[in-house]
Formats: sequence, structure tokens, C-alpha cells
Amino acid sequence: MRIAAKFIRDGKWWVAWTDDVPGALTQGETLEEAKENLIDAVRMMREPVDFDSLPGSDLVMQEIEV
Repeated sequence: MRIAAKFIRDGKWWVAWTDDVPGALTQGETLEEAKENLIDAVRMMREPVDFDSLPGSDLVMQEIEV
């Protein structure tokens, strides 16, 4: 999967995000670290969640309006 990544310097941090995967936002101390962190964030967001492996015994799922 190829994404259009965006990076901006904010103080000592590089902030990274992509509009191709909404919610994928991260940072790094170097541009390369921000890029690697964004790759990790996108990969994690694309993985299905195994609800059985989550801690706790009560799972509540609701539709909410935002």
C-alpha cells in the first residue's frame, strides 16, 4: 500500500500524518523516525481488532453521533 505522507517540523519534533488513512498521526525526533512511526501507525490501524484478546470482561459497542 502506498500513501501520501505529510511531515511538518514542530519545535524539536517532526509530525507525520496521511489523509489516506484518517486518524494516522504520529511524530518523531527525526524525519526518518517520524516516517517509520507513520508506517507502524498505518499498519496497526489496518489490522483487525481481536476483541477476545483485550483486557477486561465487559465490552460495550454503541453507535454514537458526533
